[in-house]
Amino acid sequence: MSKWRNRAQVVRRDLDESWLQWSLIAWLLIAAWFIWQRWPYIYWLALRDTDDNMRLMQVRALLHGQGWYDLTQYRLNPPQGFNIHWSRLVDLPIAGLILFFRMFTSDAWAQKLAVGIAPLLPLSVVMASISFTVRRLVAPLAYPLAILLIAFGCTVAILMFLPERIDHHGWQLAFLCLTVAGLADDRRLRAGAIIGLSSAASLTIGLEMLPYCAMAGAIVALRWIWDRDQVIQLKVYALTLAGGTALGFAGFASYANMAMRCDALTPVYLIVMVVSGALLFLLALWNPERRGTRLAAALVAGAAIGIGFVLAFPQCLGRPEGVSPELARLWLDNVREAKPIYAHPLRTAVPIAVMPLIGLIGAIIASIADWRRNRSVKWIPVALFTAFACALLLWQVRAGPAAQLLAIPGATALAWIILPWLLQRNSMLVRVLGTAAAFLAISGLFTGALLRWFPIDPPSKRTQIINRANSRCASLPRLAQLNRIPAQIVFTHVDLGPRLITTTHHDAIAGPYHRNGDAILDVHHAFMGTPQQFLSIAKRHHATLLVTCPNMSETTVYRARSPGGFYDQLAHGKHFAFLTPVKMPEGSPFRVWKIE
Repeated sequence: MSKWRNRAQVVRRDLDESWLQWSLIAWLLIAAWFIWQRWPYIYWLALRDTDDNMRLMQVRALLHGQGWYDLTQYRLNPPQGFNIHWSRLVDLPIAGLILFFRMFTSDAWAQKLAVGIAPLLPLSVVMASISFTVRRLVAPLAYPLAILLIAFGCTVAILMFLPERIDHHGWQLAFLCLTVAGLADDRRLRAGAIIGLSSAASLTIGLEMLPYCAMAGAIVALRWIWDRDQVIQLKVYALTLAGGTALGFAGFASYANMAMRCDALTPVYLIVMVVSGALLFLLALWNPERRGTRLAAALVAGAAIGIGFVLAFPQCLGRPEGVSPELARLWLDNVREAKPIYAHPLRTAVPIAVMPLIGLIGAIIASIADWRRNRSVKWIPVALFTAFACALLLWQVRAGPAAQLLAIPGATALAWIILPWLLQRNSMLVRVLGTAAAFLAISGLFTGALLRWFPIDPPSKRTQIINRANSRCASLPRLAQLNRIPAQIVFTHVDLGPRLITTTHHDAIAGPYHRNGDAILDVHHAFMGTPQQFLSIAKRHHATLLVTCPNMSETTVYRARSPGGFYDQLAHGKHFAFLTPVKMPEGSPFRVWKIE
């Protein structure tokens, strides 16, 4: 018995001391599983999301010599191109992987392998960061449980790291988890640097995580208000936030982002972050002794930043995209992920919301227990962050992945209380079945069975037809059939544009990117207007080929909003003198015409 105890102690010591290595080993195993499972998607370059296709096009342009600060996509709406508001930061690992794999294989395979592996890289940061956090807050050996909860409980968040998902969301989630790790770190200088730099890196990529970055800054300030000895963390955070944002702007802001726009890291948010960092640093230098004085000073600084923003940048008080009312009505207001969670059906909302709620409960319980035990407030920042993420779900469901990952520390704390208690029961039935049931409940895996009890209608036949069309018209073999036609400018659906230019030699008119509202509206007007209006718009864009995908989601919008419009007539088989049909291979999902 003593022999087994000694071995168990050795294993526990190794798990404790080598936590980072074991976390990365777990990541490698999960990554290998994902690559094996998703290999058909890698093989067929199945970039299903428009942003994933556009990211690859951005990397291709960089590798073909396009300027570092020029993020215009010239194969959309040629010759002037499409204004893409992203940064090059996320392009770097993809481009590096392509260059690496080119040494061993063809360019086509190098791209496939790169987009298959690149999304898994930020997952390593997520797992290491959350492991660090739960070791600090829960227990040194709690991190394997947290990794299991990430793998099985974060059903929406994990989708952001699957092969082919090369958009920027994975890296932003990784930096968010790093921010939480910084909030949990008891080494104040390191903590301030981690929080400031991860926030700056996230803002360099995009503004999706701006509310979380603001919340992190507020928590750092609150900790200083509560405990004057936190001044070192506040100083370092202020300097790294301001300096990191400035470096991010200098190194990655595109030419288009030099303007006073509100939808990316532009001079607007550069000024805000630098001024915010400067004010926080001045507060830290002052560091008054009385807590009330620190609170008043922080409120004055926050008010000054808010009032200054309103006065200096009134154009940013509305929608940051700055789109026209017509474009918002026809397109942007209908984006599903921008709607609150309660506006979605139960089969969508429940799997997203369960883990955040469990994590919030666990974080609250852990915060209360920690306070009662030793008057510690180390759990409160994570509890506040988790509550904030849950609240954001009531604004937009796209907050779901972040909310699930932020819930992991609280869920781990809850499991660390319940599971050992069950394992210590005398009854074998309780130890086995009770522990399994508790894990299913805490991980949220029970939602799959729960949803069966709700009156959820199966997808209608019409929905199945639309889903089939969306899939077939995005497939690489089907799109490759269009390469038999000489390269030209193609007039096609907005949502098909990025995929078309990624997989064929043709150019397109538009893609779903808000800075290019005129081109998006032109496509909508052309398909929903009269035949003469379509021809006029197509000629203005120098389009010589019309490609449609019958029953694709976007086409249902044209027909529903404009019965008798050009696309509706086309769908009913009407012929037009200015369109000459182009014969496609049997089974092709596309209908193609020359525009004359």
